[in-house]
Amino acid sequence: MAPPIEIRVLRNFVAVVQEEGVTAAADVLRISQPALSRQIKELEEEMGATLFVRGNRGRALELTHEGQLLYRRAREIVELADRTKSEIASG
Repeated sequence: MAPPIEIRVLRNFVAVVQEEGVTAAADVLRISQPALSRQIKELEEEMGATLFVRGNRGRALELTHEGQLLYRRAREIVELADRTKSEIASG
């Protein structure tokens, strides 16, 4: 059985979508572009699906159907994790 997906990875995936590219997201996240690209590739392998349409240089980043579904769910998961952490911290 594969280990669960880390919230950090989902957070990084959301950043790639919101920043419309791996390079821009890597800058915002302050991690290297190759490390982030590798993380996205591993996420695709774990999901068993391609998340981004490749080979569209110069055009806006495009999600596959599966990528759109994961993006919606990842945003929900990240928001829930952040809210839970905040509730715990505020006691």
